Amino acid sequence: MGSIIGAAVYPHPPIIIPTVGKGEEADAIRTIEAAKKAAEDIAKLKPSVIILISPHAPLFEDHIYISASEKLKGSFARFGAGQTRMEFDNHLSLAKDIANLASKRGISAGGLSSSLLRRYSISGDLDHGALVPLYFVTKVYSGFKLVHTGISGLSLNQHYSFGKCILEAVEQSNERALILASGDLSHRLKEDGPYGFHPSGPKFDNLVVNAIRKADVMSLVDIDYELCEQAGECGLRSFVVMFGALDGYEVEPEVYSYEGPFGVGYAIATLRVGNKTGEREFQEKILNRNKEKISEIRKSEDPYTALARLSLETYVKEGRIISVPEGLPEEMMANKAGVFVSLKKFGRLRGCIGTISATRKNISEEIIHNAISAGTRDPRFDPVEEDELADIVYSVDVLKEPEPIKSIDELDVKRYGVIVRSGYRTGLLLPNLEGVDTPEQQVEIALQKAGIRRGENYTMERFEVIRHH
Repeated sequence: MGSIIGAAVYPHPPIIIPTVGKGEEADAIRTIEAAKKAAEDIAKLKPSVIILISPHAPLFEDHIYISASEKLKGSFARFGAGQTRMEFDNHLSLAKDIANLASKRGISAGGLSSSLLRRYSISGDLDHGALVPLYFVTKVYSGFKLVHTGISGLSLNQHYSFGKCILEAVEQSNERALILASGDLSHRLKEDGPYGFHPSGPKFDNLVVNAIRKADVMSLVDIDYELCEQAGECGLRSFVVMFGALDGYEVEPEVYSYEGPFGVGYAIATLRVGNKTGEREFQEKILNRNKEKISEIRKSEDPYTALARLSLETYVKEGRIISVPEGLPEEMMANKAGVFVSLKKFGRLRGCIGTISATRKNISEEIIHNAISAGTRDPRFDPVEEDELADIVYSVDVLKEPEPIKSIDELDVKRYGVIVRSGYRTGLLLPNLEGVDTPEQQVEIALQKAGIRRGENYTMERFEVIRHH
């Protein structure tokens, strides 16, 4: 019978690899020293297989990728250090068992056919989320096979379930397995960092590091979606999968280091595994808490978001477009305006469609049709299915009349959205979006949406919205 013999948390900044950093890695010396110490601990355990979860493996909304190549290899060529490369034997039978057990739990997981790899432009090489931790491990230990998995847009609860599938597959094998959860923390710790500063960055990092230190799984799976978005987090789902794979075991965590030298949070930790004490009760608590959150949101809906939800739910369940209900506020019946409807699921965008100016008789009809389009016709996503409806959160933006502007200096990302136009091409970006912190970013994204190159001539308009949650 196989067993999980330990676990570790690693960040994955390529700059801490000497051939990449070329001296700059010295700014993260605490992380490097801790990474070496954790690697030595792993070597002492002598795992026969390392199961590595990386947020930079191929990412899908409803499928967890598991590498299926016989050899797993990669290099730091993307970061100017192609000479630093690694190769591992894939534990194909264990990877297959994990995927099969996940399928039985209703979680799509596994490798992709060669045609799908080509379709999604996936090379199959190990990503830097895998390579950075493995660089340190292989400096002191090499007697293991590898299983390489990713994360997905599924809920934290489903990622915890996926971790339990890993545990079950290992216990059915004869392997001594170590779980290696790769993930940076917040990317918004400093003004001069890659994504600027947000107060939620340090708050998120403090919460996650303390949760790991105390093996407090509920703090991770019950985390606020908005906090995660504002912090620009990376590794949360990896950590949740890791804890799922430790379900029912006594664990003794030790955080070796935490720092954010480049505006990104890096934590190194190991979790020593003790006796198996039995099934935990986290998942029922998680499900109940998620239901409570959604229930609280539903209770606070205003007529705008309530109408958007009714419109999509009716269309998905019954295939029909509702008539405008009675009893709506006068302004929804008498006024016309462009409307954007946004859908989120587990804190992530699930669809967003809208109209720049009115195309229907009134705002109510605009909401009805755009809510249906957001859930079924956004080309970035598959249509919303009935079993997803209970987890969808809605927002409705009613656009005020746009006004032309001559300069980017007339924009304010919190107050104004922007419209860019060049000939028949038009791109729009709503105001006050997470991760969009400057007018330059705002215009760049709008241009990309319109298919307008930066050097082309284009006009700009700004607009305000009334946002309904």
